[in-house]
Amino acid sequence: SVLHLQANIHEIYGTSCINWPQDQRSLSESQFRIVCLKYLCEMFIINAENVIPAEIPLVQEVTSTLWEWGNIWKQLYVANKKEHFRQVQVMMCELMEWRSQLLSGTLPKDELKELKQKVTSKIDYGNKILELDLIVRDEDGNILDPDKTSVISLFHAHTEATKKITERIKEEMSKDEPIYGTFCRNTSSPTHSLYVFVRNFVCKIGEDAELFMSLYDPHKHTVISENYLVRWGSKGFVKEVDNFNNLKVVFTDLGNKDLGRDRIYLICQIVRIGKMDLKDTNTKKYTQGIRRPFGVAVMDISDIIKRKIEIFFIFVCHTGLWVTMKMLVGDITHIRKDHPHLVDRTTVVARKLGFPEIIMPGDVRNDIYITLLCGDLDKFNKTTQRNVEVNMCVCDEDGKVIPNVICLGAGDKPVNEYKSVVYYQVKQPRWMETLKVALPIEDMQRIHLRFMFRHRSSLESKDKGEKNFAMAYVKLMKEDGTTLLDGIHELVVLKGDSKKMEDVNMYLSLPSTRSQVEPKLSTLSRSASIVGGLSISSRDSFAISTLICSTKLTQNVGLLGLLKWRMKPELLKENLEKLKIVDGEEIVKFLQDTLDALFNIMMEHSYSDAYDILVFDALIYVIGLIADRKFQHFNTVLEAYIQQHFSATLAYK
Repeated sequence: SVLHLQANIHEIYGTSCINWPQDQRSLSESQFRIVCLKYLCEMFIINAENVIPAEIPLVQEVTSTLWEWGNIWKQLYVANKKEHFRQVQVMMCELMEWRSQLLSGTLPKDELKELKQKVTSKIDYGNKILELDLIVRDEDGNILDPDKTSVISLFHAHTEATKKITERIKEEMSKDEPIYGTFCRNTSSPTHSLYVFVRNFVCKIGEDAELFMSLYDPHKHTVISENYLVRWGSKGFVKEVDNFNNLKVVFTDLGNKDLGRDRIYLICQIVRIGKMDLKDTNTKKYTQGIRRPFGVAVMDISDIIKRKIEIFFIFVCHTGLWVTMKMLVGDITHIRKDHPHLVDRTTVVARKLGFPEIIMPGDVRNDIYITLLCGDLDKFNKTTQRNVEVNMCVCDEDGKVIPNVICLGAGDKPVNEYKSVVYYQVKQPRWMETLKVALPIEDMQRIHLRFMFRHRSSLESKDKGEKNFAMAYVKLMKEDGTTLLDGIHELVVLKGDSKKMEDVNMYLSLPSTRSQVEPKLSTLSRSASIVGGLSISSRDSFAISTLICSTKLTQNVGLLGLLKWRMKPELLKENLEKLKIVDGEEIVKFLQDTLDALFNIMMEHSYSDAYDILVFDALIYVIGLIADRKFQHFNTVLEAYIQQHFSATLAYK
């Protein structure tokens, strides 16, 4: 035990062993404790000279200031000086919050500089009203060293500091500041976030694994958040060393409707990566790198989501997950500011599958979520059912694969292609795997998703010879400029030569969904199908579901006509009239773009009154939507637009 402790301490603190007894086995329990204590004391004495504070000087100054003010704060309470007591309390709370922000390391350079000025100003102001010594600083807020600064410079700096603090005191006296300062938080915020810290994963797999964590509604049978992906190594540790003891995620964009769900589960799906069967021991003989379903963990976290429990810990000693969870109020910007000790720049953000209840101006998003649902694939000339693997990639109109646009889960690096899990000899596999495609909005019109189906053999010698036996594809944009509708799509399964399947000129001429097959086949000759080298399989089926979360691309033709009014100006009057029949939820989703379009129409037609009444009525309709109880929480979005984005200088006319 002594040797084990010695090795651990040496590994942690980098110190050599000193004064250990020769015969450790003869030690009693009390002697063992004394030896350990003595060793630690000697170790800390040796290392005391090498201790270097990791904090920046301003953080150290805030810490010492809080200690000093804290003693005075207690004295004010004893003396029953309530007004000064509360004033010091507010200042200390502000300094503690700002100290956390300084330590978080999440602030950009300009915001950090601004925060430092606020901190030093608050310290100087507090010292003045508490009749403490004035700290003399330079222009950047750094404390001047009297040994390196001339007396005249110190005098001028002292005079300038006194002047600024006196002005600040006058400003504070002229305004009625709330007792709790900046800590009057809006607990009825429409946006909430769930913080999850993965402490450990204990499960004897023996191969690398992927842990997919997400939020799930058991009543609607739907996943409501992106996956958080943790890659776990075969030796029982997180695969990436940088993520060791830092597996933190925030499931954000949760609204009041989500908090009102009957139940919410945290689910963890486990996929192992390796051989087809764990019993196959010969690594050279059997195929490696196959994604195989392994297990799932489910936990009801409804009480945490509804804030009935503040912080929750779960730990399963032998097999399972050890996580810490806490519900936070606000969107990602606010919780980074309010909880920097929890959410820092390394914390992964997993967004909601769908939009938050409030979409603020400037929140640009273009995420396409693809879920592989199920398939029914014939075994053809195989004696047993196929072990089907689906390979998906994003291609342009020339058939070239667009790199690094597919993301298997939040926290993971984007990849070029995605490979599904493989079920062993199953005719109708149900994958139920969701991934995200994120690419620039301007590329949406020219891309499509391509799915390749391949049989995976357990034996590596056979697996190398396997080729794609079928394919499917789908475009994400329609010809009218709208996006693919959210929901389930049954895709056409195409069969033929494996090389022809990669030829974009071959498959793009064929229908992609079952809904297109009948009208398309009536104009498509049998010879054309043969020349193309691909044929539509009537015996096979493949289904996916899509969800497009874009603040720039709409699925409504009427709204699209207004947003893109310059492309067809002759239809402007018609599109303005159609706005009133567009669903309100679609308009508030694109509130900034809709208002920009209306004011641009007004500005560019200021010489004429042809569209004045139509634009005015459209504006009244939009504002009326915001005034409606259903969308009243978008009032803050409208206010933000007016204050920060409205720029139609001729609108007053």
